[in-house]
Amino acid sequence: MNLRVPSIRHDDCDELSALCKAGGDPLRLNVLRALANDSFGVLELTHIFATGQSGMSHHLKVLSQARLVATRREGNAIFYRRALPHTEQLGGRLHAALLEEVDNLTLPADVQARISAVHEQRAAASQDFFSRIAEKFRAQQDLIAGLPQYRDSVLTLLDKLSFNPAATALEVGPGDGSFLPDLARRFHQVTALDNSPVMLELARQLCERESLNNVSLILADALHDAQLQADCVVVNMVLHHFAAPAEALKQLATLLQPGGSLLVTELCSHNQAWAREACGDLWLGFEQDDLAHWATAAGLVPGESLYVGLRNGFQIQVRHFQRPTGDTHHR
Repeated sequence: MNLRVPSIRHDDCDELSALCKAGGDPLRLNVLRALANDSFGVLELTHIFATGQSGMSHHLKVLSQARLVATRREGNAIFYRRALPHTEQLGGRLHAALLEEVDNLTLPADVQARISAVHEQRAAASQDFFSRIAEKFRAQQDLIAGLPQYRDSVLTLLDKLSFNPAATALEVGPGDGSFLPDLARRFHQVTALDNSPVMLELARQLCERESLNNVSLILADALHDAQLQADCVVVNMVLHHFAAPAEALKQLATLLQPGGSLLVTELCSHNQAWAREACGDLWLGFEQDDLAHWATAAGLVPGESLYVGLRNGFQIQVRHFQRPTGDTHHR
């Protein structure tokens, strides 16, 4: 008598098995929790979880094989972030459910403290850069993408939004203030926030030269110190200087009035590592899908986008995100 051996699709079983195995370790679950709104290099994760590099590399390999984390090269370093679940694919619903449960976990206090220390280290490196290059700021920016290369695109999106005559605007990280005259002509009141006294002084000098009487300059950290709200928040080539960009978008969303618009100008993902040293960039641009995902997680609705190609190989994305009109519980 011939017994028929049941056909088992080992490829499918292997994939589900890898997913279950990856979620079967407390440290790996905590790593996924830490990556909820951030990306870290292996050395940063080694520090955050106070474990050996070889051990952390092994855990990251297991997570990567299960497609729970994705990697991205930043110059010579590789950063890990959570992979987005694809619920229509094998294991996708299990992946989504695992992340949903992971997000209910609370990281140990010492781990949270070390994450904050990594963020502070990143932020200090960025602030130190701007305190050193104030005099040659524009020349440094022009190495990659100066305001003249994307100003028209930002204004095109801005003018399509048709703000009312009493509308207010807020620019985060105005640099030397070059975009403030454009905002001052379009809004009743404009506020510029910067945490660098040196850069804010450059913006003040420009406002004085241009007689911009409806612009206020405030020395503050937009992510922690700002208590104001505006109808439009503009962030030009700043997000790649923030220690935790996804968390930054959440904080920037709180600066918007209900129905307000966030305009973000950023580099698309690139591999020009020299930008770190020459321009103080913490991140080498961003994937378009990542920005949309982070904005959605911040309670914003993605709107129109424009993309500008540059002759030196960089590409700029100009993105519009809107806070829903009925959203009154953001702060």
